[in-house]
Amino acid sequence: MQAKKLLSLACGALMLPMSAWADDDTMMVSVKRLTMDVAVKVAQGAVDACRKQGIQIAATVVDRDGVVQAQLRDTIAAPITVPISKMKAYTAVNFNAATSALGGRADTPIGRIDGLVMSAGGLPIQVGGSLVGGVGVSGAPSGVTDEECAQAGIDVVMDDLQMAM
Repeated sequence: MQAKKLLSLACGALMLPMSAWADDDTMMVSVKRLTMDVAVKVAQGAVDACRKQGIQIAATVVDRDGVVQAQLRDTIAAPITVPISKMKAYTAVNFNAATSALGGRADTPIGRIDGLVMSAGGLPIQVGGSLVGGVGVSGAPSGVTDEECAQAGIDVVMDDLQMAM
């Protein structure tokens, strides 16, 4: 008898309108993330863009939580470029903003939190209005160039990401 009740409830649930499943009481959300392959393409695109200018850099791509997905350091880029690129990417996703826009906060209590870098070179990766990751670049003589190379990395995959949404 118990099995019949469960089967009846299950069948009844399947017949509910879809709107009943998409109400405000949803207990879980779906999150879009970059694949590892896409993250590697972004990092490689950033390295390639700086190489064209004769600059050796490190590029780090993080997921929307700031966890590293891909990290590349060009052949003679200084070792310090690796942690700096990671911190720029981490900062970009945590503020969902270009790190170049955060310079005014650098000398505030939040700007002094370990792991944040509020200088140019970190960009959020947004697709269809959703934050899906971030990229940080370090090693160019200016932060402006770091940011240009980061944007070039994003541009490598942006059309494909928009089509995937």
